[in-house]
Amino acid sequence: MILRPAPAITHAEAHANGKDASFDAIVIPEPFPSTEVTLDHDRARSYAFAQGDYNSWYFDESPFGGPIGHPLQLANDLLFLFYETYNGNTAEGLQTHEQLRWQSPLHLGETVLVEGGYVERYVNRGHGYVVMEAEARGSDGRSIIAHRGTEIMRTRAGKVSGKSRATPSGRRVVGAPDLSLPSLTRAALGAAAGTPIVGLTRHFTQDQMNVFSWLSHGYRNVHTDIGRARDSGVDRTIVQALQQTGLITEAMVAYFGASWFTTGELDLRYTHPAFCEEDLTVQGAVVGDDGAAQELEVWIDSQSGHRTALGWARAQVTDDERRPRSLIEL
Repeated sequence: MILRPAPAITHAEAHANGKDASFDAIVIPEPFPSTEVTLDHDRARSYAFAQGDYNSWYFDESPFGGPIGHPLQLANDLLFLFYETYNGNTAEGLQTHEQLRWQSPLHLGETVLVEGGYVERYVNRGHGYVVMEAEARGSDGRSIIAHRGTEIMRTRAGKVSGKSRATPSGRRVVGAPDLSLPSLTRAALGAAAGTPIVGLTRHFTQDQMNVFSWLSHGYRNVHTDIGRARDSGVDRTIVQALQQTGLITEAMVAYFGASWFTTGELDLRYTHPAFCEEDLTVQGAVVGDDGAAQELEVWIDSQSGHRTALGWARAQVTDDERRPRSLIEL
């Protein structure tokens, strides 16, 4: 359930007058001021650069009639709602768990309402965690994307680097596809469990990370400032968890097609920091299907040999043969 938003204030007011982003300052429940976001050409191009994803659907015709936004186009607008109340430059933490659900595409030129807030806080093994829920809705009231994310706040990045702090209990991602089976390039019902899917490999430059993590808004953190990263106990800037997630959603759009924008679901844990300039490889394997929707295991392995993210993806399987093209030149 989305919390009733607090009165709206500007980014500048929040940045100058916001509370310190400390675990002890959080109250539950804590709704944030809602914001309105319009997807214009500049936002679409900026996100494409930051993510390295030049899917033709974001600049040309799509199955939904005209250009649409990247599935994660609004991800930071959801996550950074807390900047409306807190001073983002005082934040020090890492995302550990992300659940995302898509119900409709975001159309170019559309203005949406983003609202949400903190709904839970707890301490586990000496670390403070906070849970946020947020949602973006079109002017017609339809849900576009819903987010539930958990962040570890009472920590330094160097203290959790390499520790399996986010490995889920009970069900686990195996992450070992059956390489004797041919890889799937698109979703197919009836595929055998363990069938590998075609993924992708990419790295992020500091320029891309600066754009993705809103350096232009004045926010300096472990993603955008090498000094802040070193103060947190690591020697390089850290790729934001949602920027990693963008690689997985890019692979899911290529695999599921248009249905990802209306039925896609992700449940991800982030188990090791991913760093600037290191190659990140998305892989996946079929778990099974219910005759309509297929579920996958998905994960990211870094160039340094760490599994940085893992979880499950699910969407309806359709017979639509249309798939996006890459537009390298805009």
